[in-house]
Amino acid sequence: MFREYREHDGLALADLMRRGEVSASEVLEAAIARIEAVNPAVNAVVRPLFDRARQKGAQVIRDAPFAGVPFLVKDLLAQIDGVPTGNGNRLWASRVASGNSELVDRWERAGLVIAGRTNTPEFGLTPYTEPDANGPTRNPWDLSRTAGGSSGGSAAAVASGMVPIASGGDGGGSIRIPASACGVFGMKPTRGRTPAGPFIGEAWSGFAGEHVLTRSVRDSAAVLDATHGPDRGSPHPLPAQVGTFLAASQRDPGTLKIAVSRQPMLGKAVAPEVIAAFDDTVKLLADLGHEVVDAAPPVEREAFSMAFLTALAGELRADIEFTAKTFGVKIRPGDYDASSFGMGLLGEGFTASDLITAHRYLTLSARSILGFFEDVDVLMTPVLSTLPVKIGALQPSAMEKKLLTVLGYVGGGRLLKKLGIAEQLAAQTFEFIPWTPVFNVTGQPAMSVPTSWSPEGLPIGMQFVGRFADENTLFSLAGQLEQVRPWKDRRPPL
Repeated sequence: MFREYREHDGLALADLMRRGEVSASEVLEAAIARIEAVNPAVNAVVRPLFDRARQKGAQVIRDAPFAGVPFLVKDLLAQIDGVPTGNGNRLWASRVASGNSELVDRWERAGLVIAGRTNTPEFGLTPYTEPDANGPTRNPWDLSRTAGGSSGGSAAAVASGMVPIASGGDGGGSIRIPASACGVFGMKPTRGRTPAGPFIGEAWSGFAGEHVLTRSVRDSAAVLDATHGPDRGSPHPLPAQVGTFLAASQRDPGTLKIAVSRQPMLGKAVAPEVIAAFDDTVKLLADLGHEVVDAAPPVEREAFSMAFLTALAGELRADIEFTAKTFGVKIRPGDYDASSFGMGLLGEGFTASDLITAHRYLTLSARSILGFFEDVDVLMTPVLSTLPVKIGALQPSAMEKKLLTVLGYVGGGRLLKKLGIAEQLAAQTFEFIPWTPVFNVTGQPAMSVPTSWSPEGLPIGMQFVGRFADENTLFSLAGQLEQVRPWKDRRPPL
């Protein structure tokens, strides 16, 4: 058994295998052993693919950058030929994919060996990972707490040492949220940086994109080097990348003008532990020689929250209707989790003009927010308003679940709208994540860096947002922070 498996990031493992110091099969079996040892407690991997990994691992191209490195894929969006994409839903769990997504092909060409699929909330909706279909993923730092969502399974798998790299998707913070909760690095690339096809045109109307969660900054950069670029029919082609992301992660960022803000953009309150971590990181940035200014782009909290919720509700209703059509069944509340079904009910109550109006508002808001970055290089905020909450704390109550079931059978979408439930839900939805969704709307690159830990040992990530299409600056800054405040040797108490 390769006992040093968890001490290395992906690039280091690939280098060891390339130099013959350890075999690819030894590395894979070490990953499998680790998954089998800790997954019963964490519940990060919901579909092991060990036999497939053994077969594919023997076929990797040895000079690929991640040749033989074990990898896990989130059970949402990315399709793996012959393997179900469960979407955190009971019905989808048995339907196998008819081919690979382009991104899966690129991961495998880079040498990554897919060893399983990771847990996700149903349709990627919530900032916690507790689907009825698979049960909750638990935070490796405190098993009573959430790992975040929607890439909670991937973040928990990386944090607990199952694999050095796992995939994630981010439509409202779903890479950054669990990266913060679990103390790993998570980059949301610029809109269109990674391919979405061929089975998806664009996810969540362009708000969502896929990349990875990692222990090291350089692994994230090197994976993006291997996967970036448009696929056929991409609606968001970007300018050609200058240099490599890996090189950017290893060079000094120079003196940056960094705006910082602890004020919630969409929520209202921030926990003292998060404020302390924010202030500490602000001091660190100043000590590193960066120009730090207290500023943030203008965001109309209520209007933005309602518009984003409207767009999200429309997406969930479309997911539910597509699921029912695919499986030839009527829409039944019992086939869905209460949170996603309730959001879908709201979507049923909105009109087409409601949806278009929401998108128009968000597009105009994005233009204003992007203008803020003409005068600064980076914006820093916290990722979450509080420490990772207890499992179940953000779930609908038993009474709310019963109400949603009844409304589902009587077609209560319009009733929810008339009662003003949408406005109430918009006010509540973003209290835990009052910053991250804004930058899905703008499409900018944004990352969670594990700069801090609370007194009780829970990770607290800071969000750094770059100019559109400027991942290079973010990777350089993250590499600098990783050097002066390293986190890779921190281990959760599993």
